[in-house]
Amino acid sequence: MSAAKRAAPKRRSRGSALLYLAPLLLGMAVFTIWPILNVVWISFQEGYQFLTGETAGIGVSSYLTALQDPKFLSALRNTAVYVVIALPASLILGMLFALLLNRPIRGRRLFQILYFFPLVTSTTAIGFSWRWIFEARNGILNQLLGQLGVAPIDWLGDPAWGMLVLAVFGTWGLLPLTTILLLVGLQNLDARYTQAARVDGANPWAIFTTITLPLLRPTIGLVLILNLITCTLVFDQLFPLFNGKPGVAGSLYTVVFYIYDTFYNRFDVATASAAAVMFSLVVLAAALIQLRLQRGKGARA
Repeated sequence: MSAAKRAAPKRRSRGSALLYLAPLLLGMAVFTIWPILNVVWISFQEGYQFLTGETAGIGVSSYLTALQDPKFLSALRNTAVYVVIALPASLILGMLFALLLNRPIRGRRLFQILYFFPLVTSTTAIGFSWRWIFEARNGILNQLLGQLGVAPIDWLGDPAWGMLVLAVFGTWGLLPLTTILLLVGLQNLDARYTQAARVDGANPWAIFTTITLPLLRPTIGLVLILNLITCTLVFDQLFPLFNGKPGVAGSLYTVVFYIYDTFYNRFDVATASAAAVMFSLVVLAAALIQLRLQRGKGARA
């Protein structure tokens, strides 16, 4: 058979594959790629008018405006603090719950289903429940603390406690996916390694640190990257907890809230676009660094 005849079925196969993928590729081009390119383009427009599309030229003044805005710098700092709290907390608690669910306990399947509840419920609706928990006067948490002789704490009205409340709510939202991914990773581990370690007399902590954790590195790396991206996008949690405001006196301005406020309230589309572009690059760089570190650890292992 000639080379031309052998290549013909391959071309037809590729054509069929592209035909099947065409709706997905078209949707990505229209709803993902084009909006990203449009945001980047708008971020370089000088004096951009959103309603008319008029512009005075091309430049970087929007980036300078964002970098010189105290609200943007505060938003970067608050988002970083939130990530530093919520990211390790969700990983540690998710690992603990995954280890518990991986044991042969009664009702394990029911508990696994219950952990999915935060994923299928509205963030806003659940947020009002968390607001009720942290209410200063009638909140459940203050009532429990009162039984222990602790004075009521203004969780939602004191800027010193606002970040903690936001991080607790955010960590709770991260737990379902974190727990399920780690549980799947645990269930896919080769049990022969742990069985051999038990025969050698290793205690549970030694087995966990020297066998389970190293084997779970790929799953942990995936969880960290996914949760890092989710943490940087913190926005929905602010509305039910603080009545649509970024904390007390703007103390919990996050980057996404800054972009929302700059776009919808100040109508400065170019600055909002510039902030979005810069923040996207920061998140992308952090994810790539985490991925590189994960690959380096895997290679050494």
